[in-house]
Amino acid sequence: MKQHRLAAAVALVSLVLAGCDSQTSVELKTPAQKASYGIGLNMGKSLAQEGMDDLDSKAVAQGIEDAVGKKEQKLKDDELVEAFAALQKRAEERMAKMSEESASAGKKFLEDNAKKAGVTTTASGLQYEVVKKADGAQPKPTDVVTVHYTGTLTNGTVFDSSVERGSPIDLPVSGVIPGWVEGLQLMHVGEKYKLYIPSELAYGAQSPSPAIPANSVLVFDLELLAIKDPAKQDAPAK
Repeated sequence: MKQHRLAAAVALVSLVLAGCDSQTSVELKTPAQKASYGIGLNMGKSLAQEGMDDLDSKAVAQGIEDAVGKKEQKLKDDELVEAFAALQKRAEERMAKMSEESASAGKKFLEDNAKKAGVTTTASGLQYEVVKKADGAQPKPTDVVTVHYTGTLTNGTVFDSSVERGSPIDLPVSGVIPGWVEGLQLMHVGEKYKLYIPSELAYGAQSPSPAIPANSVLVFDLELLAIKDPAKQDAPAK
């Protein structure tokens, strides 16, 4: 139930909030203190991502205090259920609006991007630029490839990068988002492409993480380093 998940998230955040009156009174020295802060920070980010960024921290702390002190609760259960339902509905409305705005902005971005020199648009709607050409082999859907990449939103915000981690990755061509499946098969080993992936060829209306809003157009700087040798992949470990 979404209401119960929201209640649990609020409780976790309030475990941190209940013990302090202001940020200046919080000590972050011991592992427990640091972990407590981390719980509050992570859950706060999660709630903000879901549109729950206007919770009353004092009321949250009061609820924890009443529960821990075994005091009589100030609201009846049916009042709480009604309040959670209203809060959840408001959050869903906010997220729906953000999703619509993201879809509209993505459509405009792709329309403008398609007009730029060097950008090719495929029948599926995938857009790409060839940044560096090479004459290597092209991967098939059944292949495993080694790639380096940096993924950004259309505003340039980086959400993932093997380049920043300093380590390329191996992945099955057919086991990634549709925009990558198509883009990889266009490339030759040694080439670098810039992929502009419409949301329907990426994650669509589903947000895979707080870093990628729903209906986002994704931009990838992608380098195809190698096609893995099937014989070596299937060879037993020594």
